[in-house]
Amino acid sequence: MRVPLSWLREYVDLPATETGRDVQAKLISAGLEVETVEQLGHDLKGPLVVGQVLTIEELEGFKKPIRFCTVDVGRANGTGEPQEIVCGARNFAVGDKVVVVLPGATLPGGFSIAARKTYGKVSHGMICSSDELGMGDDGSKGIIVLPPETEVGRDAIELLELVDEVLDIAVTANRGDCLSIRGVARETAIAYGLPLRDPALLDVPAPNAFGYPVKISEPLGCDRFTARTVSGLRPEARSPIWLQRRLQKVGMRPISLAVDVTNYVMMELGQPLHAYDRKLVQGTIGVRRAEEGEKIVTLDGVERKLHAEDLVITDERGPIGLAGVMGGADTEIADLPQALDSARAGGTPVDAEGATTDVVIEAAHFDAVSIARTARRHKLSSEASRRFERGVDPQAASAAAQRTVDLLVLLAGGTADAGVTEVIAPSAPHTITVPADHPDRVAGVTYGRETVVRRLQEIGCDVYGQDELIVTVPSWRPDLLEANDLAEEVIRLEGYENLPSTLPKPPSGRGLTHRQRLHRRVGRALAGAGYVEAPNYPFVSEQVFDQLGLDADDPARRVVRLVNPLSDEEPALRTSLLPGLLGALRRNDGRGSHDLALFETGLVFHPRAERPVAGHVPVDRRPTDEEIAALDAALPEQPRHVAVVLAGAREQAGWWGKGRPADWADAIEAARAVAREAGAGLVVRKGRYGPWHPGRCAELVVVADGAEQVVGHAGELHPRVLKALGLPGRTCAMELDLDALERAGDDTPQAPGISTFPVATQDVALVVDKPVPHAEVEAALREGAGELLEAIRLFDVYENAEQLGDGKKSLAYALRFRAGDRTLTVDEASAARDAAVALAAERTGAVLRG
Repeated sequence: MRVPLSWLREYVDLPATETGRDVQAKLISAGLEVETVEQLGHDLKGPLVVGQVLTIEELEGFKKPIRFCTVDVGRANGTGEPQEIVCGARNFAVGDKVVVVLPGATLPGGFSIAARKTYGKVSHGMICSSDELGMGDDGSKGIIVLPPETEVGRDAIELLELVDEVLDIAVTANRGDCLSIRGVARETAIAYGLPLRDPALLDVPAPNAFGYPVKISEPLGCDRFTARTVSGLRPEARSPIWLQRRLQKVGMRPISLAVDVTNYVMMELGQPLHAYDRKLVQGTIGVRRAEEGEKIVTLDGVERKLHAEDLVITDERGPIGLAGVMGGADTEIADLPQALDSARAGGTPVDAEGATTDVVIEAAHFDAVSIARTARRHKLSSEASRRFERGVDPQAASAAAQRTVDLLVLLAGGTADAGVTEVIAPSAPHTITVPADHPDRVAGVTYGRETVVRRLQEIGCDVYGQDELIVTVPSWRPDLLEANDLAEEVIRLEGYENLPSTLPKPPSGRGLTHRQRLHRRVGRALAGAGYVEAPNYPFVSEQVFDQLGLDADDPARRVVRLVNPLSDEEPALRTSLLPGLLGALRRNDGRGSHDLALFETGLVFHPRAERPVAGHVPVDRRPTDEEIAALDAALPEQPRHVAVVLAGAREQAGWWGKGRPADWADAIEAARAVAREAGAGLVVRKGRYGPWHPGRCAELVVVADGAEQVVGHAGELHPRVLKALGLPGRTCAMELDLDALERAGDDTPQAPGISTFPVATQDVALVVDKPVPHAEVEAALREGAGELLEAIRLFDVYENAEQLGDGKKSLAYALRFRAGDRTLTVDEASAARDAAVALAAERTGAVLRG
């Protein structure tokens, strides 16, 4: 929300010496996030004056149209003589009043103006556009043409209000009241302890039976609808300069008088409004839910297919507007002044008979959830929907309609019709009972009853009672729902900076949990192995499961969907770490980093079969174990996973030798490194799952409580997955359930055994069928060798059909034997080796290679 300081001063008598920075500090202290204070016109220097075009000479022989003009600037140039100016704009004519900057002036951005020769003429200054003056977009796409009654020679800096300060406030979702000058002025008045001149305090006529007919068929979606009619508007009436400038300062583009007035009142009071061309509305205005398949063309020119939950404004023909979001093109206000400007620039005649002279003003209050869902469903966020989503003051509707009527009568010479329509669904004000010392207990500070009552009254609450306060919440604060909300208001107005800084005192003997320690060790181990941590958001699109090639009944497809996702394209919580990691790898590869090894440890989310609703926990004490258990039961299952992805070179080439690309073995080794940190025995065997290549996929298994459990997969990704996700060739990945590894492991620190006896090494080369996994052969060798085996290592894999036979391969292992109490003899080591080979031959068909 952009708030001009000059506009703010209309409702709060701030000291003349207060700057935008001072107001920013006060509002930040009161809990509003004022991001910046924009200094408009701080580098602008005159003379900048109003001039009248006397003559225009078209210069020939140039690639673009150039005009040589003489302009009357009064005595502003010191001589009173016409000012000669070269200009390339076409949207003005002889007799028009324009803004002229004279030599010696400086425009925003440090652009100095001096007389200079151009296009064969000397130009003594410039005729200015709104962009050149830093005014923002005024929709004209040309120089500024001022109203005919503007005085020649007048200071244009003052006329156009070019010098001002604008506060840019990041309004949080719960403070919809601050999406208006009225709301920010109220906060400013409280911060400075000054009275507020509330712009919504207007004399509003009582509703009667003569107003425009309105029928509400959906009172839950629209609990208040005010309609007013203004007739006899001058079609040629334009928005005055002060109104246009205020809209530009808050970030809106002036369009036409009727639309500008509704936008102005919306920014002033926070109540969105809409103006209909009365002659284009047929019959009664209604509010209802859309019928499935109905269509409407909105003001942006897009035809939209409506959903059955959309709230729409209708007449006898059907929908004429998306309630609280955007009006329809069928009842759009016709802008004659803009058409006249376009006609003058392009020479096209204008038919004034179609201009809008009678308007119907709508000021309604719509259900916040309905408007939010409609805006997201149609991807159509507007200034109106932003306000309705966050909560609009329902009591301000009639005042906003009256303010709009008053401005249209004042600026366009219209007549306010006597009829006033107001359809209201009865509702009681929201009341909260709260102990007077509740804010004290929440903040740990003694405020006292008087301070609590005073602060609640400042924000507009009616407060009664002594020890137990009965608080009636103001209509403009729908976010105040319970006692803790009231406590927060007292605390923020008393100043968060005044809360004492008290460090918690944890009981002794506590520290990181076993799960946290494992998480840290795994991160250090992977970082030490050359992986870079790449945390990702936990949100995914369900389309990614198709790209990963998961089966239709795969449990990973069962996701937890968010009610209010950050992005409609990613509405679910992840069940795997791979989508985020692979996305990070794709982005980095696309930006020139081709040798990548990334890892992430984080939670994944699986829905529970039954999910109870979580209740509220107290803030004045620690929740009980039962309350915490109830909260946990309402959450999805959240196991912690670890994953890695690799692409490009795993070992770089250089003077030391050739490099090596990352392959499936690196992914498996990463899994082994994680298992070692967890103290779990990891079995690696051939597998087949989802995104991995069926011939290069390892299934990762642990044994827990005597039963095998698959805890993950590793290997090279399938080419179809690489193509679908736009990944480099031969990308590899691994993912493990870290919690399952923790349950299966024993990471109790073990001191390494140091023996004084020598090691006996025996090498064996076994010939097996190619499909036989190395892991099965190693397991058989390990079991057959018995207790004397200290270590086993595969150091060579050899394939040669001529020497080994078709379909055979040779696996060479180094076996290290050692006894803890003696030096092994050659016979003992050989016997252990032979026993290992015999068991491998029995289980895998291995033959000792000659």
